[in-house]
Formats: sequence, C-alpha cells, structure tokens
Amino acid sequence: MYKHIGLLYKGLRKKLKDPNFRDLKTVIKERVMKFRHNKEAITQTEKPIRLDKARMYGYKAKQGFVSAVCRVRKGGRNEGRPTGGRKPTGYKKLTPIKSIRRIAEERTQRRFMNLEILNSYPLYEDGQYKYFEVILIDKHHPVIMADKDVNYLCKPEHTHRVFRGLTPAGHKVRKNRTE
Repeated sequence: MYKHIGLLYKGLRKKLKDPNFRDLKTVIKERVMKFRHNKEAITQTEKPIRLDKARMYGYKAKQGFVSAVCRVRKGGRNEGRPTGGRKPTGYKKLTPIKSIRRIAEERTQRRFMNLEILNSYPLYEDGQYKYFEVILIDKHHPVIMADKDVNYLCKPEHTHRVFRGLTPAGHKVRKNRTE
C-alpha cells in the first residue's frame, strides 16, 4: 500500500498539469489552500498527510506520535544597501547556513516544547512557501517508553536534540563541518 502512495506522489508537478489526474489536483489544491490561508504557520494534523513517508521515518499509529505541518518562507534574506563610504559587494544574498527543513523543525520544536522531533520531510512548495510535515513524539507517554524502536528518545541526553543538530536534517548540515 505504501508503495502505491509513494508512486502517486512521484512526479507530482507533472501530474498536476495532466488532465487525467484532476481528482488528485483538487485534493492537493484544497489541502494547500487550507494551509496557506491558515493564520498560524504551524498546524497540528490528526494523522500524517504522506503516510508512506511518515512510516518510512518512524511514525506509528500509536498514542504519543504527533504530526504537524510547518510553513516556512522560501529563499534567502535581503539586507539593505549600506549608506556612506565604499559599497561592498555581496550584501544582497544572505544565504542561511541552516537548511529550510531544519528551520521548520526548530520552529515546530519551539511550538511543541514538550515533544521531541523524530524526523521531517517536504510536503509541497509554491512560489512563496515551503511546507514540511514534522513527526513528533511525546517522550513521557507510557506507550512511547515501552516501544523499543523509539524509546531511546526518552533518555535525558535527547532533550531538544533539534537545536543541537541531532536530527537527520541537522546531520546533513553538520557532516561537512570540521570541528
């Protein structure tokens, strides 16, 4: 089943233009409109939208597992042109060192401080935003404590691991650093 869900989302941009997939297009459009017009950038969902990806990254349909959708603005940040004196070049493009996915994870962690980030994956992107689904767990829940696959996150050294770059999105940034 998960294989078929993954195939449905593969090549999504092409499928949205194809008239044969108009049902898929309406479902995705409604979902994106709901998230785009939501005032809050982080929304808790009842269950994961991409069930195949969530299961691949460790989600289980148990108590203690939570999924949330985070919206992050695309692109780097601009800084104003300096006034007076010589004008240095390269002031326009301020590329963040952290990936947008990691920024989404950190914002979600700040919103749900009692939960721990398990993993995240991209959902959709439009001209202005990127949408990520973040899988979280409640490390104090008895079901999570009894689950041998994820109970390592219940240890105190895994508290707020996203801020220290210990999630997969953080590892990707840290692996090239020599410190």
